[in-house]
Amino acid sequence: MKDNIVSGRVARFNARFTVLSVLALAISLLLSLSCTASAADTNVKESISMLKQRLADIDSQLSTLANYNPRSGVGVGGFRSSRRAQPDHLEWIEIDLGRSCKVDEVVLVPEIWRSTDTSLRADGFPEEFRILAGTAGDKRGKVIKSYTMEDRILPRIAPLVIPCDGIEASWIRLEATKLSPRSWDEGYALHLFEMLVFSGQENVALHRSVKASSYNKSTLAKINPAFLVDGFLPYVMDSAKGKGSNAFLAPSLSDQRGHLVIDLGKDHPVSGIHLHAVDLSDSIPQKRFNNFGMPRHLIVDGSNVPDFSDAETLTEFRVSSVFDAGPIMMKQFPASSYRYIRLRVIQPNRDEIVTAFIQTDGNVGFAEVEVFAGGINVAKGKHAAGSYNISSLNRTYAALTDGRNIYGEILPLRQWLGELALRHELLLERPQIQLRLNGMYEEQKNLLNRLMVLAVALAAAVVVTLVVNRMVRMRQIARIRERLAADLHDELGANLHTIGLLSDLAVDSRGDEHQFAEIHRRIRSESDRSGIEVRNSMDLLALDDFCSNLEGDMRRAARRIMAKLNHNLTIEGKTHIQKLKPRIRVDLFLFFKECLVNISRHSRASGISSHLSADQKGITLTIRDNGIGIEEQPSGYIPKSLGRRARLLRARVTIEHPAEGGTSVKLNIPAKQLGIFKSIYQ
Repeated sequence: MKDNIVSGRVARFNARFTVLSVLALAISLLLSLSCTASAADTNVKESISMLKQRLADIDSQLSTLANYNPRSGVGVGGFRSSRRAQPDHLEWIEIDLGRSCKVDEVVLVPEIWRSTDTSLRADGFPEEFRILAGTAGDKRGKVIKSYTMEDRILPRIAPLVIPCDGIEASWIRLEATKLSPRSWDEGYALHLFEMLVFSGQENVALHRSVKASSYNKSTLAKINPAFLVDGFLPYVMDSAKGKGSNAFLAPSLSDQRGHLVIDLGKDHPVSGIHLHAVDLSDSIPQKRFNNFGMPRHLIVDGSNVPDFSDAETLTEFRVSSVFDAGPIMMKQFPASSYRYIRLRVIQPNRDEIVTAFIQTDGNVGFAEVEVFAGGINVAKGKHAAGSYNISSLNRTYAALTDGRNIYGEILPLRQWLGELALRHELLLERPQIQLRLNGMYEEQKNLLNRLMVLAVALAAAVVVTLVVNRMVRMRQIARIRERLAADLHDELGANLHTIGLLSDLAVDSRGDEHQFAEIHRRIRSESDRSGIEVRNSMDLLALDDFCSNLEGDMRRAARRIMAKLNHNLTIEGKTHIQKLKPRIRVDLFLFFKECLVNISRHSRASGISSHLSADQKGITLTIRDNGIGIEEQPSGYIPKSLGRRARLLRARVTIEHPAEGGTSVKLNIPAKQLGIFKSIYQ
């Protein structure tokens, strides 16, 4: 039984190896996918972490940057070119700085339009343009920066800051090569509210001469090239920093002349002054005009003695209407060294709304007075006084120099515009980062879903593999049992039948001592042979030379089993037979033996013939006898022992009863079945 035991062990080993292989493959796939997913997930998590950190940084920055706070009411506009029918039309603006200086930045402030959906947007801001700078002797200049539609500078309401890297220039020129449609008539034009040129902290373009390729002369009173550098901006300074303070505000004197004095503490080379208008309420509609509290005529003096006996006039402000006023009134003048600055009110501003109900001479007030020396506000925190009676405890002279307005800290002009520009960039970047984050979250979710599906699929595959493997093992066990039964039946049955025949012959030859001894020897030989075949019936393939000479084995078996019966064996295609695998030769030999045993037992035949042929089409074994045939059995009956051996060979067996008598057993093994055996036994 060695062969079947070994075959069973091999089958069990193969089954276990198959299961372990599938499990190992599944585990390796899971580990590989887990590593890949882990790496991808790590990369995604790192990217998500970086993007979340960037979002946090943006939000942190936005909380510290100045806010967009458009001014309301009535006021002067900026510059507008003539209307064009097509966008591809060159329009230009050139500012004469009056002197050569190092230019650090050019800031373009758009004209802002409130659209029909109540949102704000830049109106007439050029889609494609370039900035040029040059000196007095250089008429062509140098291109500092060019913008195209690919730069995506629109839409915007924030100023556009253009770095200039300290280029030496006495003039700055903007050339718009592609115009955008303006809102109210869809015509193409160049609109700008303000153009600032910074050298350090100083706006060197303030109140300088401006030339333009064209402008709308019909609205010259409200839209003029000079308005491009008048210092008025469409924003209210809302720095989002510090605590706000109420503006200084006092009723004008009866003689309508009063003054405010700021002690700078020491001499400073004063070169400019900014007057911040009284902050108007945010109520809608606005309850005051934009020039509320701003004197119609104001003269600024400088002095080095408290009594202003050596006073010199630095500049003056004239506000004849709301178009001459803005949130910040800016003036520059030649630098001179002074300690004391005086603001003389020549004509206060009368509040048209208030005087419609009560008789009053108006008010004088400022949110802040900034005095600049070298671009720095040297008046901040300095002592302020004046000739006016304070109207309330919240309206003090200290408010003139505390560096704050109602929204908080007052920023340097360049910093303020830079923060508005940076806010615009961050607000553009934030939704893009949020979109990328959402995409990564979705990708991470999809990855987890795919891993879950794959894990379920692999688990199902393992379960199916285990079930299939168990079924295969059961089939293998069944085949092993069937082969064991067939081998035992065919081997031992044939041998026992031979021993029985020899025993009968021994009884008949008791009078012949020599023949009796020979028969007795053969009985002993068959019994020993049966013992050996019992031990090897489970591992007939372990003997490499077993049935190596199939023809000889068949002839010897016929002589042993058929005893004195005539047997004729013919074989064709011996070359093909020698190429058969050992297991096929064994099964073929055992099938042949089982046929001989059945003929010997049941046929009462006096002679048999066997024919074995092999070619490219397959193997055919035909065994015929002249006996009585198979009695009392239905048509097509196949003895169980022959059917079992045929199944092991995956062959087709048929039994016929020729007209001349006897029985013909035919076994056919197609070539394709031999290929199957090749894959099994190789």
